[in-house]
Amino acid sequence: MTTARAYLTGFGRYLPGPAVDNEGIAARLGGDDAVTARIRGSILASNGIRQRHYALDEQGEPTELNEELAVKALHAALDDRGIRPSDLRMLATATTLGDVLVPGFANMVHGRLGGGPMQLLSASGVCASSMAALDAVVSKVRLGDHPRGAVVASELPSRSLRQRRYDGFRAGMDAHFLRWMLSDGAGAVVVEFQPHPTRLSLRVDWIRQVSLAHDHAVCMRAGMSGDATHVGGTWQDVALADAQAAGMFVLRQDVGMLDDLAQAGIAQFEELVDIGLVDVRHLDHVICHYSTNVFRDVAFDALRRRIPSLDTDRWFSNLETRGNTGSASIFIALEEAWRTGRFQPGETVLLAVPESGRFSFAFAQLTVVAPSRPQGASS
Repeated sequence: MTTARAYLTGFGRYLPGPAVDNEGIAARLGGDDAVTARIRGSILASNGIRQRHYALDEQGEPTELNEELAVKALHAALDDRGIRPSDLRMLATATTLGDVLVPGFANMVHGRLGGGPMQLLSASGVCASSMAALDAVVSKVRLGDHPRGAVVASELPSRSLRQRRYDGFRAGMDAHFLRWMLSDGAGAVVVEFQPHPTRLSLRVDWIRQVSLAHDHAVCMRAGMSGDATHVGGTWQDVALADAQAAGMFVLRQDVGMLDDLAQAGIAQFEELVDIGLVDVRHLDHVICHYSTNVFRDVAFDALRRRIPSLDTDRWFSNLETRGNTGSASIFIALEEAWRTGRFQPGETVLLAVPESGRFSFAFAQLTVVAPSRPQGASS
């Protein structure tokens, strides 16, 4: 019996506006007082991000919607594959904050993309939602329900990071941390039941996701007054003005939990090695999403304990030049690694995405495969 397969055959990304260096952040987001500037400098010094992109003009006003970022990344992936939106039979989207509360993000993206009837899925959450969306499309392709689908992850947090959201209440480190971490962008992939006919593809060997929310409190949050929900403690239970005054609409990060997040992620990787899903002897590339270079060093040290031969040439990240784009980060990094020719037939690629929201982790292994029809061969 032939095992059903799924392959990534097209890759796209979209990063809005010109790159913004560390000196240009305050012009777009505000927060140029002495105290905020000191906090911003400290955070930027540790995370290693040198430039990022915002869908904001030089005065800090929005230039695009999140759904527009998603559609532009989708068009890039479809163009890369040489197909049209009408060739898709499924679309799965991922984002932390869509443009509207209702309808779902996938519906809004589909409406702007066009292409005809298709199955939709809106995956919500934080960083690992992109992998949940990928898992859904890969599963449906493997089942034979659809010959081809697309996945897009898109983030536009900058609208929520502007100074007006921080006025009127005292913002501590938990509120400032993500403000100087996050930026805008979208990444997309095309998923098919067979490899690309004339060039390399990435076969999806497996995808694994796990939540440890049963054992951990909320780490990254918005829309709630503390780290646990209760009646009266969410933004929907109070007047909007009161929610704003309480700072409920600000993205917050409990930085004291991040060391535990890193250690939990390492333990999840170790488990994949122990059960045989990851063969450390044949791990050629690692693409790991993380918010700061501090976590890169922790993760790299853990990987090296299991893979002594692992060197920096096998580890790829574009955090320093593309910023932390949340759920979109893993696809934006994968697209750049793909486009720059890092992969060769037979090599394996490990994707790793930790999510601090309430401790979730997602991993996937891809294998580079040769085209099903050599370049220049007749149809």
